[in-house]
Amino acid sequence: MTETPSLDRALATYVAETRAAIEAPYLLEALRKIVPIFLKAREEDRTVYFFGNGGSASTASHFVVDIAKGTRRSLHPGPLTQRIRCVALNDNVPSVMAWANDASYDRIFSEQLRGLAVRGDVAVAISGSGNSPNVLEAVKVAQELGVTVIGLTGIGGGKLKEMADVPVVVPSPSMQHTEDVHLFLLHFLMAYLRDVHPPPA
Repeated sequence: MTETPSLDRALATYVAETRAAIEAPYLLEALRKIVPIFLKAREEDRTVYFFGNGGSASTASHFVVDIAKGTRRSLHPGPLTQRIRCVALNDNVPSVMAWANDASYDRIFSEQLRGLAVRGDVAVAISGSGNSPNVLEAVKVAQELGVTVIGLTGIGGGKLKEMADVPVVVPSPSMQHTEDVHLFLLHFLMAYLRDVHPPPA
């Protein structure tokens, strides 16, 4: 019978594996490409669309809150400052349900993009496996529309790795570590844009 690892040993292993996934060089290389995309989107008043399923849907919603609200210079009423316009497509539940029911679940994001996105906008596609059909379908539409695609994935990257303009593939076979790093990237990006590249007053 295999011995169950003690809690402290299991936690130490989990933390070490997460740290290894965060400290790998790919993250800095990806951020060097992602930061200019977000700065350009803010400068040109473009929209950034986020989408994903399950835990990745939660991450997409979290991105919108932090990037749209957390990167503003001030939360108090006053003169408008530049901000990053953000939308989480999975948060539009009636549209998601309508497209899933009337057409196909594969089209819940792509059809929203068709109606909203324009050339120069940005799409952040989030799929732990990199193979979610509805995420990939939306990426295809984004490419047709001239929308820059950032793909957050892991577990080898799947098809999203090859399709995204800027793929971020967490070097881990674990969905938990993959999602941990996606949230780490979100929080770092928000803090960096707020503290190092704040919007003009």
